[in-house]
Amino acid sequence: MGELIPLFPLGTPLFPGVVLPLHVFEPRYRRLVLDLLAMPEESEQRFFGVVAIRQGWEVERVAPAEALYDIGCTARLQLVRPQADGGFRIVTVGGDRFRLRDVVVGEDPPYLQGEVEWLADEEAAEEAAGDADGLALPGTATAQGPAECDEDLDAVAASVARGSLAVLASGVQELFTDYVDEVADLGAGSGGEDAERAALLAAVADDPAALSWLVASAALLTTEDRQVLLAESTTRRRLAAETRLLRRELTLLRELGAVPAPLQRFATPMTVN
Repeated sequence: MGELIPLFPLGTPLFPGVVLPLHVFEPRYRRLVLDLLAMPEESEQRFFGVVAIRQGWEVERVAPAEALYDIGCTARLQLVRPQADGGFRIVTVGGDRFRLRDVVVGEDPPYLQGEVEWLADEEAAEEAAGDADGLALPGTATAQGPAECDEDLDAVAASVARGSLAVLASGVQELFTDYVDEVADLGAGSGGEDAERAALLAAVADDPAALSWLVASAALLTTEDRQVLLAESTTRRRLAAETRLLRRELTLLRELGAVPAPLQRFATPMTVN
């Protein structure tokens, strides 16, 4: 059995380190916020899992496990502002990725819960393996012993990996800057949003992982594209995927003057959340 956590389905995925404000006014999610507030403020359990909706808009009316994507991200509660009508304005921050193994629907608590497995160990293992991708070095005859040789080769490989990752991140940063400029020229973003993106981009310039999550969350991508990026465990492969996506989106912007519109924009909500 995996760990059981509260779930909050949304129309788009959440990414680690990304701020997510929410207006909570549906009764079952009011109950979720109250349950989290009942925990000590320093508790590590004051979070819920955000999972993107794969199909439909009223998850509970279909089989939830089939309606939701299987990779999600926790939303850690940072700020809660009670509203006069009994609802809440909350601010959360994306935390840890997880794989959704099963969905539990019950009357108490009234919100969905998910049986999950955490992906931190998988991330660490894949990041370590990913650093060595394509970096096999030829053997070199030296006077050193086998152990010293292996350590030297590992150090060289690690150095080359860091350098190639930095080049990849720099390319994504440049593409994303061009992309933001093109979106602004089409009027698809506000001046305030553009300034905020520029400030965030500068803040994560030296952190390839944070850069990859920023691009995933800020680019006007479809839910499917964003979900693919969330499901990718290694920063290197995520940045490589973003390079392809940004080039595609830049071509669409320049040739067609179009950005993707999420299907949820055309939906008639069946619930207030």
